[in-house]
Order: sequence, then C-alpha cells, then structure tokens
Amino acid sequence: MRRIDESLFPKLVSGLFGILLLVLLNQSITGAVPEDPSFGAAAPPTDVKAKDVPNDAGGAIVIDWKPSADDVEENENFLGYEVLRSTEPDHDFEIIGTVPAGASRITDNEAKDGIEYYYIVRAINGSYISESAPIGPVSSSQQWFHLGRINTFLALLILSVAIVWYIRRARKGEELFIRKIGGLEAVDEAVGRATEMGKKVFFVPGIMDMNDVQTIAGVTILGRVAKLTAQYETELDVPVAKSLVMVAAREVVKESYLSVGRPDAYHEDVVHYMTDDQFGYAAGIDGMVVREKPATIFYMGSFFAESLILAETGNSVGAIQIAGTAMPAQLPFFITACDYTLIGEELFAASAYLSKEPRLLGSIKGQDLGKLLILIAIFIGVILITFGIADISDLFRAK
Repeated sequence: MRRIDESLFPKLVSGLFGILLLVLLNQSITGAVPEDPSFGAAAPPTDVKAKDVPNDAGGAIVIDWKPSADDVEENENFLGYEVLRSTEPDHDFEIIGTVPAGASRITDNEAKDGIEYYYIVRAINGSYISESAPIGPVSSSQQWFHLGRINTFLALLILSVAIVWYIRRARKGEELFIRKIGGLEAVDEAVGRATEMGKKVFFVPGIMDMNDVQTIAGVTILGRVAKLTAQYETELDVPVAKSLVMVAAREVVKESYLSVGRPDAYHEDVVHYMTDDQFGYAAGIDGMVVREKPATIFYMGSFFAESLILAETGNSVGAIQIAGTAMPAQLPFFITACDYTLIGEELFAASAYLSKEPRLLGSIKGQDLGKLLILIAIFIGVILITFGIADISDLFRAK
C-alpha cells in the first residue's frame, strides 16, 4: 500500500469544508424564497371588474381590481400592472396599458361601441408575471342623458319656463317693471343737448369685430341714437375700427333714418372706417374730438387700454359722455371720466330697455328671476352649512 503524502492532507480538509459551506448556503437561500415576496411570482390581482363608463359619449371602458397581496411598499421589485384586452375569452390578448404599483384602475379609451371585450390584469414582480382570470364580455355605448347633470337640466327648465311666462305677459300688454338705467335715460337728453348747441354726436362702437357680443349690443344702441339724431336733425359721426362693423353700422343707421321718415338726411359718410390699429384708432378719434368738439360722445362696446385715453379727451372738451362695456378692467376709467356708465349686463339689456319689445323684455325678466332664485339658494346654503344642519353644495355641482 502506497503511503499518502502528508502535504495533501490540509488541502483535502479545506476542500471538504468548502463543499459543506456551499451546501449550507444553498439551503439558506432556498429556505428564504417563500418568505421574501421579491423572489418569484407575486399573487395575481383579484376581484377584477370591467364596465362601460357611465354618462359619456361611448368608446370607453373602465377596469378596476383589488391590488395584489404582494403590492406592498416594502417590495421594491413589484413594478405594477399590465392590462390586456381581447375579443376572445381565451386567446389573442394584447396589452392596452400599464399602471404603476399601488394603482387599481385603468380606462380603455380605445374601445369601439358595440364590440364585446375580455380583459386580463397582470401583476409584474421583477421578471415574474402572474395574471388574473379573463373577465367579460363587456362593451361600451353612448348615453343619451348625463344623469350627473340633472340639476343643470332642472335649472335650465325653470329658467326657460320663467322666460316664456314673462314673454306671454308682455305680449298681452302687461307692463313689466325694469329698473331705470341712468345711462339710457340720459340718451334723449344728451342728443338734445347736442342739437341745442349745434354740434355733433360721436358714437364709438369699440375696437372689436361683429363676432363680439359687446359690439352687437353697441350697434343696437346706435340704432336708437341714430333715430334721435334723425328726428332732431343733429349730425352723427360714427368712426369704426373694423370693416364688418362699418357695414353693419351703416345698415342700422340707414334703417333708423328711414323709420323716422328722414332717408334724405342719411349719407354713408356718417359711418366711416378709420384703422384696425388699436392706438391709431384712439389717436384718430382724439384728434377729431379736439378739432370738432362734439357735444355728446357715446362709447358702447369692447374697449381695452384706449378707454381712458378716449374718455379723458372727451371730458377735456366738455362733452356729455355715456359709456357702456362689459370689460371689468376698463369700467373704473369710464366711471371716473364719463357722466353715465352702463356696467356689464346693463349694456346687453339696453336693446330691451329702449325698444320695449315683448320678447326682449320677457327674456330680461326671466333671467332676473333665475338670478334671484340662485341668490336665495346661496343664502339658504350658507345658513345650513354655518349651523351644521346640511351641506347642499352637491345639488349645485355639475358632474
């Protein structure tokens, strides 16, 4: 028998020790896998539901689920969820979207109405994927009525009934009360003063085009002013900044002169175009005001930074000035520099106030009733919330 070299004995012992250490380490790692959620597939999401999005125009399905049991903050390997869709319950599923960990809802906005779909939700844990069972079928559709806006519908219905009721009363000849508007009451006086002084009446319809509601309201008032100047044989001057406003204003003035039997007094130069440039327009009007010193100036329409320039120049020549605009930033300047100012809605109510036309008067009264009801509701709501009785704010919220 050959004798074992004694120098090999330490190497043999160290080798056996290394093998034992690897076995123990492998057992330790294998035993840790079931206890650590970052290893292996995570629990799939549960309670998956899909339904058509309510109160919409169609083309959308919302998918909800209960998050995976492994979707916890401590598990850094949990990446999120994938949602798959198919028109078949068992194959051809395609990813339509992903959401991060912690999410539990996604909306499929690419669904086609009338087509039945099936959905699967996958939980992604590192490189492992676990998925829920397919759910469905579900399809999207459009709804005729938005049930979350019934309150808006009821408010519109009440307002419409009020307007129709007041219009019927006005058509029967019943006099509807509308509070006096100082600026409109002074129109006759202002034109009469210009007539007595033998000077012009200037009418400035703002710097916006005919697609602006304030310009339309201003041109409507121009019709009333033109009738008075035709009756009193007073010269009227209407400088405009837009070509369409010039065409519309000419037709209004012409019709006004014709309605009072003075078509011969009308000429197209009454309404004339100046420039589209904002401050060029203001400078041109200021020059005319300084040279001709009109007795009366009307500012009716949309105005911006040129409002104070115009009003101060008119005030410096001693003209009676009546302004009207719905531009909140310009109202202080007009109120300061003009004799009368139509504030906001007063400008839009001017046509009804001056013409006394039943449909316009009924609309104004009906809208005023609607505003009164809203103010009452706000007052009652404030009281109920203040004393902790009830919160009725949801009744007035459009969803």
